[in-house]
Amino acid sequence: MMSSTSPTQLASLRDMGIYEPFQQMVSWGNVFKSDINDHSPNTASSSVIQMDHNIIKASYPSSSHNQIEVEPSSNDHQDDEDDGRNHDKTKRRLAQNREAARKSRLRKKAYVQQLEESRLKLSQLEQELEKAKQQGMYSSGSSYVGSSGSINTRISAFELEYSHWLEEQSRRVSEIRTALQAHISDIELRMLVESCLNHYANLFRMKSDAAKADVFYLISGMWRTSTERLFQWIGGFRPSDLLNVVMPYLQPLTEQQILEVRNLQQSSQQAEDALSQGIDKLQQSLAENIVIDVVMESNDYPSHMGAAIENLQALEGFVNQADHLRQQTLQQMAKILTTRQAARGLLCLGEYLHRLRALSSLWAARPREPT
Repeated sequence: MMSSTSPTQLASLRDMGIYEPFQQMVSWGNVFKSDINDHSPNTASSSVIQMDHNIIKASYPSSSHNQIEVEPSSNDHQDDEDDGRNHDKTKRRLAQNREAARKSRLRKKAYVQQLEESRLKLSQLEQELEKAKQQGMYSSGSSYVGSSGSINTRISAFELEYSHWLEEQSRRVSEIRTALQAHISDIELRMLVESCLNHYANLFRMKSDAAKADVFYLISGMWRTSTERLFQWIGGFRPSDLLNVVMPYLQPLTEQQILEVRNLQQSSQQAEDALSQGIDKLQQSLAENIVIDVVMESNDYPSHMGAAIENLQALEGFVNQADHLRQQTLQQMAKILTTRQAARGLLCLGEYLHRLRALSSLWAARPREPT
């Protein structure tokens, strides 16, 4: 016997959130009751079965429907492949960006280091020059006296700066030797090569300033050791001699490199010959201007001496052209060679010049027989 539900009980059930299911159960009871009254025993069961069947259909879709959802379409497979290719492309781009950033950091680091070294060197040079001025003379060691009989301060400053250049050159050559032994990357090695080439460019700039102060001092090689002066040519080394010294240490060379090096040797030799002929003509013209008034008993002495002075001033141009040829030979050689070949060439050149200076010291310190 089913008990009736009061409105108060329904309100209480609604607040508890179970009113709707309870009401559904009541409705099912009504259905059974109506079926019993109609004396149709199968009607109630068929209604319940039909309702349950509808619930099952709603809750569990057909197997064919599940198969459609599980099996991926060809478009989905294509999208997965596209996503994979895009992912690989992104990874490659990120790797390239990281490598470019690393190279940029290396270049910036080398540039900042070079600026700092130049600043420290300039500061040190200024302090030493100021100290020498306060003492009333330059302490460069040679105390070079110009033609006027007084100390040429600009030449003394060059000697001091050149001594620092030699110290820096020794350090750079040592760095290249260590780098070649450590098998560092070509990028880092290229920075050392360019730094060494710039160091030689600084030497040529220093020599240009010294030539303006006293070209005879520079062209005579008084700032070099005795053994270096043995190979002196217009204030420095011959570019063709440089190529002959370093060539054996650059092997193996490709056929194209051999051809380009030979062309460079030929053009350097031609330029050397042209400068040497120009020096010879200048000396000849200088000698003629000096002795012409003696032979011809001319009274035009001032004009002849003025022409001789102009010839001497032309010497500065020859020194600058010779240094320009030396610098161009170094730069062209570095372009022809690979990075490691150029590094070996600069190492060989630096070691060659260092041993020439060491030979001078050994020669000066050799034991002599007593007179």
